[in-house]
Amino acid sequence: MHSSQSNRPSLILLTIFLSTFFLLIQNTKSSFIFAEEKKEKENQVEKEQIPNPFPKRFKAPDLTGGVEWLNTSGEISLRDLKGKIVLLDFWTFCCINCIHVLPGLAYLEKKFDKEIVVIGVHSAKFDNEKETKNIREAIKRYEITHPVVNDANMTIWRKMNVHSWPTLVLIDPEGYYCGYVSGEGKRELLENVIGKLISYHRAKGTLDESPVHFDLEKYKDKPTPLKYPGKILADQKSKSLFISDSNHNRIVVSDWKGQLLDVIGSGKIGSDDGSFAEASFDHPQGMELVNDTLYVADTENHLLRSIDLKNKKVSTLAGTGKQARFRANGGPLKTTALNSPWAMVHHEGILYIAMAGPHQIWKHKIGSDELSVFAGSGREDILDGTLEKSAFAQPSGIATDGKSLFIADSEGSAIRKISLASSEVSTVVGESNIPRGQSLFSFGDVDGKGKAVRLQHPLGVIYSNGKLYVSDTYNHKIKEVTLSDKKGESTCKSFFGNGKKEKGNPPESLAEPAGLTLTGNDIFIADTNHHRIIRVNRKDKTAREFVINGLKPPVLPKIAVNFTENIPITPIKSITLKPAENIELEIDLPIPEGYKMNTLFPVMGRITRSDPPELIKSTLVNSNLKPVIKKNKAFFLIPFAKPSGSVTIEFLIRYGYCRDGVGGVCKVKTMKWKIPLQFDKSSNQNKISIQ
Repeated sequence: MHSSQSNRPSLILLTIFLSTFFLLIQNTKSSFIFAEEKKEKENQVEKEQIPNPFPKRFKAPDLTGGVEWLNTSGEISLRDLKGKIVLLDFWTFCCINCIHVLPGLAYLEKKFDKEIVVIGVHSAKFDNEKETKNIREAIKRYEITHPVVNDANMTIWRKMNVHSWPTLVLIDPEGYYCGYVSGEGKRELLENVIGKLISYHRAKGTLDESPVHFDLEKYKDKPTPLKYPGKILADQKSKSLFISDSNHNRIVVSDWKGQLLDVIGSGKIGSDDGSFAEASFDHPQGMELVNDTLYVADTENHLLRSIDLKNKKVSTLAGTGKQARFRANGGPLKTTALNSPWAMVHHEGILYIAMAGPHQIWKHKIGSDELSVFAGSGREDILDGTLEKSAFAQPSGIATDGKSLFIADSEGSAIRKISLASSEVSTVVGESNIPRGQSLFSFGDVDGKGKAVRLQHPLGVIYSNGKLYVSDTYNHKIKEVTLSDKKGESTCKSFFGNGKKEKGNPPESLAEPAGLTLTGNDIFIADTNHHRIIRVNRKDKTAREFVINGLKPPVLPKIAVNFTENIPITPIKSITLKPAENIELEIDLPIPEGYKMNTLFPVMGRITRSDPPELIKSTLVNSNLKPVIKKNKAFFLIPFAKPSGSVTIEFLIRYGYCRDGVGGVCKVKTMKWKIPLQFDKSSNQNKISIQ
């Protein structure tokens, strides 16, 4: 958990004032901190005898002050969210703890899909994270499906009295602030609390359980062969290149000329072992090749995987598949839980693993059944010294010269060094051993020597002939570090990248580059947010995009969303119609006062059943029908294969509405009717009207 430097003393005092006692939740070990008592007491729901779980609450501050809203087509206010339980997630996209919170939020969003709305409040740590376009990429990279506001000036952060990442704030359906909880691993606690709020407000009649719709950023992009590639590894012997195609959940293998050799993984998210086609990963990152085995840091599965390249089989080397909730000292491979393994390197039969979650470096002797901690006390900081004293901050890249390990310590914006002989930790460039609370905020873009150097969240490092090449990720550059001169200081200078990160620009315009690897005189760079690989000549710095011939995005089965379940059917009186092959169906669409049709949400109609079935063309049953929309009316044409006798159809319609037609929170309404029809040549009626 990260603490912010901004207004820290006053925030702490305000926190103490507002949070004077704890609500203990049965069957959990966590406490949910809630607000001071307001003067007016909340009335209990007498009919159901359900007490308000938060009788001591106050009106929540509004959500104004953000720079821009994402994953939605407009600004969102608490007024728009009336009737919904609102969960605010204060996060910053560099933070591993914030990333760990996301699966729990997704679980809650799915379980309580009609009762809660999650809103991400992105309050940045790094300068790079304040830019809306970079937050947009993070939303897509982490596959976030709820609205996010760019709180670049930390306005909403201050209003809600937040002082650390991640923090979750709960607001009830009547717009009252219920409380907050900080840190990761709070899913069960929140599930319990939200369940109590649902019971109370459902009984009181203040809960709105109509579905909502948001216009997600992911729908605005076209598919690309690579999707947020994370790490990259070159093999000199086979002249092969291995790319962790992270958001396609697979490993891509090509030769150095760009010819596709293999794809490892089906592309779906999972942890299945088996053949290359059957196996699945969850956002893999670092890799290391030892003989014919490729080891993979399967980051979001919290696993280490091994790939037999000869027999084309994937298996699980280590981890339980569940995130470790504590800082372990290691143990047996299959029973020791891991926490976001991010990168790895091999030396003399030992795999060294940058374990980003617990801020440590681990090791595994190949062939043994054990893992153990090699360096790092587990404290999140930038401290040099022995195993017990040293500290890292989200290590995300690792390399070796055979005598030492070099670590890209991302949250500390420093490059660290570990002696292979003694595990002693020192710092190559960047700050270290400064007061806690400052060490994680010493960043920038400054070349120079030793402690004077400033990087910004570096994610990758490689070694070559006394030099390190560093992916200075949030500066959108590659830096070159010449290791210690006679005075013992290493020198850092910008090597490649113009820092502009614009799409369509020449290769030197990188966007949050993560991994890099060497092939002789060339450096291959995973240009992550541009979904591409860049090849740079070290001598003259000429560069070009490295295209893999024949590579395509994975084709995954579409997940059918059944929105027809549990929709009440409204019966319509029998209608006699003049026989025709196409009958017009006119439906009035109820729109609440103050709302308009959502112009970005297509109106959809569907015949869900026909009895007898032969009167309707079989291809039309359960197929989407597009209407003509005029004001708040929808007009459909229903084609009949045999317009004679009688038929009963069930028809469903789904549409959206927002306060201004295009808004942040758009409600979704689904209606269904049972319509009995008679065909008679003597009838003058030629359409069906439903009001």
